[in-house]
Amino acid sequence: DALIDDLLARTDIVELIGARGPLKRQGREYSARCPFHDERSPSFTVSPVKQFYHCFGCGAHGSAIKFLMEYDRLEFLDAVEELAKQAGLEVPRETRQQHRRGEFEELYGACTAASEYFRAQLAASPRAAAYLDRRGVDAEQRPRFAIGYAPRGWGALKNALGGEPRRLALLDRVGLLSRNDAGRVYDKFRDRVIFPIHDRRGRVIAFGGRVLEKDDSPKYLNSPETPLFHKGRELYGLWQVRQAHAKIPRIVVVEERMQ
Repeated sequence: DALIDDLLARTDIVELIGARGPLKRQGREYSARCPFHDERSPSFTVSPVKQFYHCFGCGAHGSAIKFLMEYDRLEFLDAVEELAKQAGLEVPRETRQQHRRGEFEELYGACTAASEYFRAQLAASPRAAAYLDRRGVDAEQRPRFAIGYAPRGWGALKNALGGEPRRLALLDRVGLLSRNDAGRVYDKFRDRVIFPIHDRRGRVIAFGGRVLEKDDSPKYLNSPETPLFHKGRELYGLWQVRQAHAKIPRIVVVEERMQ
């Protein structure tokens, strides 16, 4: 509670909300059209004195933390961490947890680097792009889902990103490498369209790969369980849905059988 009070005291809610949409000063407060529902005339107010926002149209109301949760679609602890980062504060943790946080940041970084590598390979592969064209995945959808391509060969990703032992170990820990009985290490994903899996904060935590040729197998290949990725806790595409819709009335989960 003390940390949250300190965070809210250090946060300028006008600056926070104003960075996400224009605010107009009206006396001691600021107004705008509400970001949480459609309206023609402004009914959304922000008070720098009381450090809260309120909409007289839909009733949205809260502090800077609540705004981040509602507007940026963050969980409570994620919103607290985001404000703490902006304020230059450290969220208290035990020493062991602090160590693990640094370790996890490296794992997230390895996944991000791999995702960017796969996207660059898609841009350089007319064959993979043609496959996506045939499947109706157009150029607008590809960056939205960060779709990429894992090239042929046994060591393309490993050679590009695993140039020294520590980086190689990180790629291994996030499930991007495999090892045969003789101990040879090679890329897990090869000649596949790659679909990064994002967590609720939009961070890449795993990958799914689909073959381009119908006779290749396995048709689908997913990352194994890792410190970042627990299959039963994640839903592919949820982060993109939450970015597109402020409030999700319902979710329909389907499995498409692609031939």
